[in-house]
Amino acid sequence: MSYHVVRDPFQVQEVLRRSNEFVPANALTSVVELHPATLRALARVGFALPPVLASASGEQHRRVRTVVARFFTPEKVAAIGPRVVELIRARCRIAAAALAEGPVDLARLTRDIPAEIMMDLTGIRCPDMERLKRWSHHSLELFWGWPDPARQLELAESAAEFYQWLRDQVSGSGGDRSLFGSLLSAGLSDTEVCSLGYFLVIAGQETTSQLINIALYKGLGEGRTWHDLADEGSATRFVRTVLASETPVHTWRRVSQQASRLGATDLPAGAEILLELSGNHPPDSTSTAYGLAFGHGIHRCIGAKLAELEAATVVAETARLLPDITLSGPPPEWLRLLSFRTPLAVNVALAKL
Repeated sequence: MSYHVVRDPFQVQEVLRRSNEFVPANALTSVVELHPATLRALARVGFALPPVLASASGEQHRRVRTVVARFFTPEKVAAIGPRVVELIRARCRIAAAALAEGPVDLARLTRDIPAEIMMDLTGIRCPDMERLKRWSHHSLELFWGWPDPARQLELAESAAEFYQWLRDQVSGSGGDRSLFGSLLSAGLSDTEVCSLGYFLVIAGQETTSQLINIALYKGLGEGRTWHDLADEGSATRFVRTVLASETPVHTWRRVSQQASRLGATDLPAGAEILLELSGNHPPDSTSTAYGLAFGHGIHRCIGAKLAELEAATVVAETARLLPDITLSGPPPEWLRLLSFRTPLAVNVALAKL
């Protein structure tokens, strides 16, 4: 796939603002063409992803966004803060005990916090953490990675399992007050709710886990910074710096609906556009540049404030309760997909005095 890459942050904003010209029809399509065997594996469970929210536009997008946004209002996000504190403090107690025996992987220790918060806010009851994370990782690789046909089939079996679980959840949600039930009450079909849920369940927890991993890894990479991050305000500013410079969702896609001019470039109808969301801002602009990590305009991430709150709280509480830790072992491997990146582990040990 050949993309017209947009790096300048002001031009990225322009593309996202011109939503009638540059549409999200390709936002959730696979980066590589899926093999027929992969498509058959998905078809066996009725796998379908009609445009609903991130890949939709116009009235359909506005209608669905209104329903989803009710679950992530500023008041609800603020009210969930103490729950995030409770969860990370419990995990820090576990880590403190385990560190006496050897290194601890903070990424694994904190990975279920975003999922628990998502369940609290949306009423969606997630499966056990091992399955949820496997489904999330495999779906991201299937749609944003470059798997060969054999790997695609492995990933598709996992994606089909995830989709079947979603269908069961949605079919049992009619009339309840969960996010799925509310979408059904708003007139969406089961298939449309499954389509939204397929990526919302991932985005609602996996991308926040990725942000937490990067923030912890970067914070611990500078010893003096780590102690400073115990202050909540410092942690918030630091997370915003991470979002501006190395956000986990570092690119996003658009396609030109018609022949358009962008800057000095003429783009034909159907041109594939890749937007770089972080790392290109002037050094003195990080106080505001972090917002572009969550998109811009009508498709801006509904959970932006929640993700920022969770990441800053986890960083601040971990720095306060585990002040004497340092990175341990060799540098971790990173997940690197077209639109997602994160260290796969954040191994720490007690600093030697």
